[in-house]
Amino acid sequence: QACPRKVILSISDCFVFVQSSIELFVNRLDSVESVLPYEYTAFDFCSETEEKRPSENLGQVLFGERIEPSPYKFKFKKSVTCQKVCTRSYDTNKPSDRAKLDFLKKGMLLNYQHHWIVDNMPVTWCYDVEEGQKFCNPGFPIGCFVTEVGRPKDACVVNSNFNEKDAFYIFNHVDITIHYHIVEHEQLGARLVAAKIEPKSYENPNEDSPDCLGKPKFLKDKHTGVFKISYTYSINFVEDKNIRWASRWDYILESMPHTNIQWFSIMNSLVIVLFLSGMVAMIMLRTLHKDIARYNQMDSVEDAQEEFGWKLVHGDVFRPPKKGMLLSVFLGSGTQIFIMTFVTLFFACLGFLSPANRGALMTCSVVLWVLLGTPAGYVAARLYKSFGGEKWKTNVLLTAFLCPGVVFADFFVMNLILWGEGSSAAMPFGTLVAILALWFCISVPLTFIGAYFGFKKTGIEHPVRTNQIPRQIPEQSFYTKPLPGIIMGGVLPFGCIFIQLFFILNSIWSHQMYYMFGFLFLVFIILVITCSEATILLCYFHLCAEDYHWQWRSFLTSGFTAIYFLIYAIHYFFSKLQITGLASIILYFGYTMIMALIFFLFTGTMGFFACFWFVTKIYSVVKVD
Repeated sequence: QACPRKVILSISDCFVFVQSSIELFVNRLDSVESVLPYEYTAFDFCSETEEKRPSENLGQVLFGERIEPSPYKFKFKKSVTCQKVCTRSYDTNKPSDRAKLDFLKKGMLLNYQHHWIVDNMPVTWCYDVEEGQKFCNPGFPIGCFVTEVGRPKDACVVNSNFNEKDAFYIFNHVDITIHYHIVEHEQLGARLVAAKIEPKSYENPNEDSPDCLGKPKFLKDKHTGVFKISYTYSINFVEDKNIRWASRWDYILESMPHTNIQWFSIMNSLVIVLFLSGMVAMIMLRTLHKDIARYNQMDSVEDAQEEFGWKLVHGDVFRPPKKGMLLSVFLGSGTQIFIMTFVTLFFACLGFLSPANRGALMTCSVVLWVLLGTPAGYVAARLYKSFGGEKWKTNVLLTAFLCPGVVFADFFVMNLILWGEGSSAAMPFGTLVAILALWFCISVPLTFIGAYFGFKKTGIEHPVRTNQIPRQIPEQSFYTKPLPGIIMGGVLPFGCIFIQLFFILNSIWSHQMYYMFGFLFLVFIILVITCSEATILLCYFHLCAEDYHWQWRSFLTSGFTAIYFLIYAIHYFFSKLQITGLASIILYFGYTMIMALIFFLFTGTMGFFACFWFVTKIYSVVKVD
């Protein structure tokens, strides 16, 4: 694996002799109609039992990937036609065989897709779509179904011969085409630049010497007795001088649906958000500049007695909030998530976490989260101390266990459901223990270290003193009341991310590749700016209305973006997905709740720190008697 990825016909520069054989690996099967992925062997396909399966990283295990060797063996530039792999026989009178056949039928009914890998590249099924364009799918179906009224479903529409009513058509044959180019400037060898497949169905009455020319192979829904399936393949090699090895993924990514729409929509979103940000900044600078100049010109006692606006609450603005313990814990976890997201997206922009590096994105995120316990503990402890809190043990324990514990509990319940359904996405017990070990043995001690330094430092010094007696807050108008302000505050940040959100949800639930990390990083920066500006603007209005309870409100104002995210995820479920089955529905909303919680902590933290900086800034530049 350390050698350059090419078929080498002699000893290469890394001194490893590589045979001219090509390995084909199989991955788990998934469906857009079900959240439950299954291992390749669950469907009783031809399998390779002798070879050792490659090890998966943490990210692959969390995403349910299960890569294993296949019985499909090729020699470079040696074309084969209708090669038999194996024959599977089922007798419906035997309960075990009937269960296997029913599971295979369920897979075809829900349009489960194979995912094969050659030289770390997905084997793609390319077919024509509207306007003469080609779409290359990194998976292909195991079969399809024709209803009782003769209506073909899913892949059955590609062949007019699939016309038997109430029947399942099994794709038991594949035509594989390997594209390669000869390496000219290096040692003798060739690089594989594409692997394409076309699934087909053949009856093959003679199992020992199949000809792959007969009628399609179908299984009646109410079939009884013995049923045999012969699996075959053909392979062809084509030299392609136009595709460079470095750009061999391009043909898959370019055919992804809505790519052009995505570019236009993102640019449109950026223009709108930048325009709104400019407006917010201009209003704030002009209004604040006049306010500060007017307040600093008040020299006489009479003027000072006629204070109005946000300067009136200077003696209460830094009063510790209610539930300061919980707020500090949320802010610690939010800081941890912010740094993790920033670093992960930065590495993704540099190309380290591309789709070619399977599971790298999730592995990077989990490792970073574990290692960032120190900033979480430090921020939570420092803010809790500035709020006047003294229960430092409770604070550090809640920082280490509250938010991660909620996420883990949700994840564990989802894992139990996956275990019960026999899905490949169910995390093995050993991996679960490893994640708990990372949490308890690395993240928790780092959180304690951060909290130690946070409590050791002196509390944050505020620019104005806090009065002993709290000031009474006057009656508020409708739009300066807490709830309307919080609801309005999440609209602008959500407006700049919902287009990217559509493509991210597509990549998770519709199994499409996501690779535009450059744009995602840009949208991430814009989200941070927009959360900050929207919260500062609403904070200013509330202070002018003499309401000084800004701490929780600033957190919830930008954090409310997560509620809009949740509403959008529900809309996406009903309008875009065809998920069926109670287990799949519970899993979708269970995982969505985890994403919403993480998003809530992240956006809320951005809003709080922006508002904290703003309040500290404006009260430090005015003269207070």
